[in-house]
Amino acid sequence: MRCGAELSARSVTVHAVDQWDAIKTLIVTRRTKPLVDKLKALDEEGRKEVAARLPDLLPELRDGLEPWDDGLSAYGPALRVAGAATFGGAAKAAAWLTRREFMPRWTASEPDTEHILAVIADRPAAWRADLATRVALRLRDADDRNVAFALDLIRATGAEPPEHDPLVAGWASASAPPFAEDPLLDHLLPRLFEAQGVGRALQWDTDPRTGRLRELVELAETGRVKREQLIDGCVRRFLLGGAAVELRFFVRLHEALKPTPEETARHARDYLRLLPDAPGPVAELAMKHLRGCPGLTADDLAEAWDALLFRPERKLVRAGLSWLNRSVRRSPGLAAVIAAPLARAFAADSEELQEKAVKLAVEHAEAMGEEGRAAVRDAIELLPPRLGGLAAAAFEGGRVAEAGPVFVPPPLPEPPERAEEIDRAVESLDELVHVIEYGNEESAMAGLVTLAARDREALAAGLRGWADTTCWPYSAEPWTGVRRWLWAAGATLSGARSVPKAWRRRMPDQLMPPDRLLLHRAAEILRAAEEDTLPPVLLATPTHSTGHVAALELVRRMEIIEAAGAKPLAADLQQALLRLPRTPDPEAERRAARLTSPAGRIIAQWTCPQVESEVISNCEGAGRGHWHAGCLVPVTKAAPTGLPLVDMMLRVAGHAGETNHLDLWPSMLPSHREVAAAHLLPYLSKPYHGEAALRRLWNLARAEGPAGPAFAGMFARALGARRPAGTVNAPPPEGVKLLLEVAARDELPEAEIGRALADLLGGGVVRMVDVVAALDAAARHGAAGHVWRIAAAALPGLLPAPGERPRNGLARFVAAAHAAAEWSGARGVLPEVRDMAARRGGSDLLREVRKLHDLLAGGAQEGTR
Repeated sequence: MRCGAELSARSVTVHAVDQWDAIKTLIVTRRTKPLVDKLKALDEEGRKEVAARLPDLLPELRDGLEPWDDGLSAYGPALRVAGAATFGGAAKAAAWLTRREFMPRWTASEPDTEHILAVIADRPAAWRADLATRVALRLRDADDRNVAFALDLIRATGAEPPEHDPLVAGWASASAPPFAEDPLLDHLLPRLFEAQGVGRALQWDTDPRTGRLRELVELAETGRVKREQLIDGCVRRFLLGGAAVELRFFVRLHEALKPTPEETARHARDYLRLLPDAPGPVAELAMKHLRGCPGLTADDLAEAWDALLFRPERKLVRAGLSWLNRSVRRSPGLAAVIAAPLARAFAADSEELQEKAVKLAVEHAEAMGEEGRAAVRDAIELLPPRLGGLAAAAFEGGRVAEAGPVFVPPPLPEPPERAEEIDRAVESLDELVHVIEYGNEESAMAGLVTLAARDREALAAGLRGWADTTCWPYSAEPWTGVRRWLWAAGATLSGARSVPKAWRRRMPDQLMPPDRLLLHRAAEILRAAEEDTLPPVLLATPTHSTGHVAALELVRRMEIIEAAGAKPLAADLQQALLRLPRTPDPEAERRAARLTSPAGRIIAQWTCPQVESEVISNCEGAGRGHWHAGCLVPVTKAAPTGLPLVDMMLRVAGHAGETNHLDLWPSMLPSHREVAAAHLLPYLSKPYHGEAALRRLWNLARAEGPAGPAFAGMFARALGARRPAGTVNAPPPEGVKLLLEVAARDELPEAEIGRALADLLGGGVVRMVDVVAALDAAARHGAAGHVWRIAAAALPGLLPAPGERPRNGLARFVAAAHAAAEWSGARGVLPEVRDMAARRGGSDLLREVRKLHDLLAGGAQEGTR
């Protein structure tokens, strides 16, 4: 009997192993439908065997993945079905089914709910309900890839949906089924107004004719759901609080339901509670319904106005003052309760709102009663001196605030040294290999040439080991990076690897001029190595951090080349000329006159070319939120020098092609700042953002040469860099620091920057709020005069024509211009400002324009500074 029992157990084990092998094959080959049939046929022992072996299959599957595979998602449906069919505990099955690596990251997953329901159909109902609940509780947010699966499980098993916010948010934002057809509606609808995440999930549901918004309104219209349930739910959600983005959907739903005055009256106290600190859209909604709500008492109205007139949003304060004014005109007896709200409005951050509050207080002063007049008198000191005087005269007393001290901007900080001397000389083979593979291109080229001149045999011997262990980078594709050319040059010098002659056809056809010059320099090193004509030193290796080559050092290098009887490399010579400082060096000129070679005579006779530059604006219609390379199109012109690569570098046509070396471009034209800016300008993203672009602008700011419209275009983008939320009082951003440094050197092209800002703002490429913040910060840190000249150049392009709608935020731009003009003592009428100040109207923009015109016209005889 024992022997028979042992034989029987062995047979079961062998049978289970055979079953596992078949199931494993189906999983690996991703054949889910046959797998379902195989799993349903398993007995209890077979299920246990598969459940035990499944986790060990995962490492084996991972080992076979390629780097570009999306984890185990390709095997996900089969693995999930296998786990659901075989794991005994609902907790373990739920954990397996919701493993993140089974779900694709970027694409929709293959639907497998039907298969999973099929393999668990014979499980007890309580087990299946427990599984559905556990899967639902493992959801992380509304976008969890398992939301649809969890909801389908709950529907199929009849489980009670657990109180789990991500489940509710996912249900609300799911594309199907419609609410009216969903058996979960009665369970989950009450939670819709309480669960966190629902508002964010539905924030883009904006059209009452489509989506969940339409469905909820239709449920109310058909009587499937009571209107009161939805309206009460919205108000309850408002009272729970939250950010504006979390409440927008409920605001839209509340308004789409169009509450009647009777329904509004039921929630009057709730709306009053929302006015002080609810997000702006909710407070606006509450105010709207309270204004039409019958039966409000004087105390209710006073509470509402007191809350509204202390809000930070000018729109709500303005609406509150209008409501107060109309109510008191209709019911003069309400004048007894308006003193406290009006006193609140005296602290508004807008002189326009303060002035309206003062006019209302003066108009109704007699009807306020002595207690109300005392409350107004106590608040008069919150007003600016002019309005405080008007209020004090009407209320017979009250402390008028004294005019505060006039703000005096500090002087501009001293700018740092324009450039620092650098020495990146490569002294050893190890250093050379490192800079070729990882380091600076200039150091790599100079090091290869210098070490070859010092001891070519020693260099060749050292490079042989490197060439033997380095994968030869020869490729039939164009060589777009300096490193490929230098690898080939190193292999040529070492003699360890042969370089096919076809390398001469590896220069890319489509190259931007700076890249072409750089690659020509690398290619001529390879050719000189092949022909054994390398000079003892390169001419163009920078001596300063800006990319300049000191004139005396260039002459010394040329003397070394002449003494060796060698010739400089052609592209290297032309790059060196472009790197000469603009300031003459008498000693360098004397020594250059003694040079005898043709290249030496070119150096001795070199004068810095004159370049004309312009920028063509194409910003109108650029649109928001899109990359727009052609918004400001730079063009430069220069008289031919007879040096082809120099002439190529000095001519810019505004085209933006592919490049791998943008960071090097400023250092290739350190004495031609405007030309370098013209090359770089088309590559700036919209809106201006990114440390790399700002780093290039810092390099241009410390370069030499005229600063014209292309440099101004880059600067305008920097001033429009998006400021993160909460940084209003933070230290000045990099764009402002840059402005202060260039202004301190008196090299800021203010008029061109102003015109570029007008173009970028007009096209929506940068935001008005960011530009205003940057200009205001620059003015407060010492550049008020420069900021005023920038703003004065921008205003003609920003002020709207008669009948044209002004740009959002323009009033604040004019206010910042006024402050800069006042701090810098600017005077002189601007025709565009004068003409707009004469228009009729009382908008914020017109008030700011008139203030600016009055300031400028007050000293017109002094002229514009």
